[in-house]
Amino acid sequence: MDTPFSSTNFTEELARNQQARSVADVLQNDPAVRVSKGFGNFQELYVIRGFPVFSDDMTYNGLYGVLPRQFVAAELLERVEVFRGATAFLNGAAPGGSGVGGAVNLVPKRARHEPLTRLTAGWDGGDEIYAAIDASRRFGEDDAWGLRLNLASRAGESSVEDEGREMKVLGLGLDRRGDRARFSADLGWQDNRIDAPRPQVTPAGAIPAPPSADKNFAQAWTYTDETQLFGAVRGEFDVTDAVTVWAAMGGRDGKERNSLANPTAQPDGSLSSNRFDNGRCDQVFSADVGVRADFDTGPVRHRLVASAAQVQTRESNSYAFSNFGGFAGDLYNPVAVPAPSADALTAGSLTDPTVVGRVKMTSFAVADMLSFLKGRLLVTLGTRYQEIDTRSYDYNTTARIGGYASDAVTPAVALLYKPNDTVSLYANYSEALLPGKTAPTGTINSEVAGRGVVPVRVTNGGEVLAPFRGEQAEAGIKYDAGRFGGTLSVFRTTLPSELFTVTSAGDPAANVLPTGVYSAGGEQENRGVELTVFGEPVTGLRVLGGATWLDAEIKRALNASLDGKSPIGVPEFQANLNVEWDVPALAGLTLEGRAVHTGAQPASADNAIELDSWTRFDAGVRYAFEAGGQPLTLRARVENLADKDQWVAVGGYPGSNYLTLGAPRTLRLSISTEF
Repeated sequence: MDTPFSSTNFTEELARNQQARSVADVLQNDPAVRVSKGFGNFQELYVIRGFPVFSDDMTYNGLYGVLPRQFVAAELLERVEVFRGATAFLNGAAPGGSGVGGAVNLVPKRARHEPLTRLTAGWDGGDEIYAAIDASRRFGEDDAWGLRLNLASRAGESSVEDEGREMKVLGLGLDRRGDRARFSADLGWQDNRIDAPRPQVTPAGAIPAPPSADKNFAQAWTYTDETQLFGAVRGEFDVTDAVTVWAAMGGRDGKERNSLANPTAQPDGSLSSNRFDNGRCDQVFSADVGVRADFDTGPVRHRLVASAAQVQTRESNSYAFSNFGGFAGDLYNPVAVPAPSADALTAGSLTDPTVVGRVKMTSFAVADMLSFLKGRLLVTLGTRYQEIDTRSYDYNTTARIGGYASDAVTPAVALLYKPNDTVSLYANYSEALLPGKTAPTGTINSEVAGRGVVPVRVTNGGEVLAPFRGEQAEAGIKYDAGRFGGTLSVFRTTLPSELFTVTSAGDPAANVLPTGVYSAGGEQENRGVELTVFGEPVTGLRVLGGATWLDAEIKRALNASLDGKSPIGVPEFQANLNVEWDVPALAGLTLEGRAVHTGAQPASADNAIELDSWTRFDAGVRYAFEAGGQPLTLRARVENLADKDQWVAVGGYPGSNYLTLGAPRTLRLSISTEF
């Protein structure tokens, strides 16, 4: 209620009760978020307020770049925190270049006050078996030290035919709680492999009818495999009762191998695919330091915060393609094809990829949170100075071939007024920050008045544009009556992009080309209204959900014919409702249901193709009881209760319109006990 932004935290208990496997499963409960996939791979991707947030742009207890890139297991997490809106001031620019519409922060588990040993076994979908251990203890004087261990394993065929999954997870957290000093250290390891993963489909014209939701049109030789080792340490020290300093650092070492074949589909379902192999390694270092001080100046209370952060990433990559003529297939009657040779186009070594990119982001921030009228009026003023340095290297020779270095200042202003203890009114202005583009050299095809689309010479070829600044203005009202509450907000967010402006028509008779300037004048604007609700309005009945209305428009595009169009994959309306009911007639029995609705989405840049709206219903039941003096909890959950066959996402990566098929009806069962 004191935060002048819109946010929601999803707890470990919610994830456990819904038998969530990953962050994406948890975020299915958020009415402002939709889940998609990465471009040509199986990276989870989250769309907030119509803008993508890449999974490797999430923060881990405030640190960028530390989390696994493709998938984060829910067993590792105490909370999933969703922040809606531009975040360059709060966290700095995201290293992957997303985060315009919001951010996701993952909080690791901590040891509880009471000892915990929880064992869980489960069955998921086809024949996937699941087992997990969650244990914690506190020890030392006054239980100052805590240790929490999480182990999980999944293996077997998923609810999609012939799609095999194998995942192993380890999480270890150590913390110390002192009177003046606090410390935590977290270590995570995750090995996630999928064999014959069902791919996304790119439509070639009209959208084909969705195949059966349990159908797998993947080739048997395709797979994705990633292993991630990551960790972070954080310390805080109260210098005085009013001054606290902190420091945190973390890192990740990740390895990925993929052999994929993502098809293009004709309207009748005929497919054309080619093989794409990829080897990748990532090394990331991330750090954050700061000081926080509380003091008064007359009747005004201040909380002054100054901080510095840095993220360094090193990407090693390689790839290999098969013949681009491709091989044929069918969406409805899959055809098994022997793996073609991936030798038509190669770069680097798949087994020992070389460094192809480095990113270094350094930022300094200062903010003053002022409190007036005995805490009824809160004013936040802040700014962050950000330096962005990127470098790219040739896949084969390792020679430097490009780069980018620039800086920017992103301010933030926020107001919050509490007329009473249950209502907060707020407004804010903040910015997003993305690396600028490099103007292409030579010519590009562009519309020239009276001449149609012709080659135009770029007069500023090679120029690195300044960082793109997305702007957000938001206002809202929060209500919290203790048992029940919600937030209603209105917002406007802009996403800058590149623009090409013709400055001279040239002279065809004299063989003089038209000329133009590459600049940062493009823009996408998303305006919306967002409603979230939560709580227990009636004893034993809990609700969580809301709705988002979006009006998204390309204001100025690199291709002028797209001006005024809606961006790919952004629906005008989406809504979620999750309801739990504790059955009075039988203590320990809880029924649960969820509805997820997404409106129609543009599926082409010119809006000539549209994905139909879709709705999914989920239902679950859990029963907590004792047997032989031992507490047990049985959980059963069915997702896609109606077993609908439907495309559920368009794109996710900017400018792409690949389709993701929804999962079939999937039954999950588990039993857990604590001692």
